[in-house]
Amino acid sequence: MTKKEIAIKIADETGIKQIVVKEVVQRTINAMIEALAKGETLELRNFGVFKVKERKARTGRNPRTGETVAVPPKKVVTFKPGLVMKQSVK
Repeated sequence: MTKKEIAIKIADETGIKQIVVKEVVQRTINAMIEALAKGETLELRNFGVFKVKERKARTGRNPRTGETVAVPPKKVVTFKPGLVMKQSVK
């Protein structure tokens, strides 16, 4: 499902103009990205929790040459689904 499909579905269910819904959806996503960029935890009840975790530096291997390469530390976003989501997807 795409962002546009989400906006269309919400617009159909609520009677609000699609362009307005699309703007609200985009602003919601922007707010989520902003919070995660600051390192904050984002919790959406019954949906799940997004967290920013830092991966440690490690040694990797180039599969083509077999050469050992250093992989620097980096931040990644993780997601843990909420209870209602887990039960719905089952």
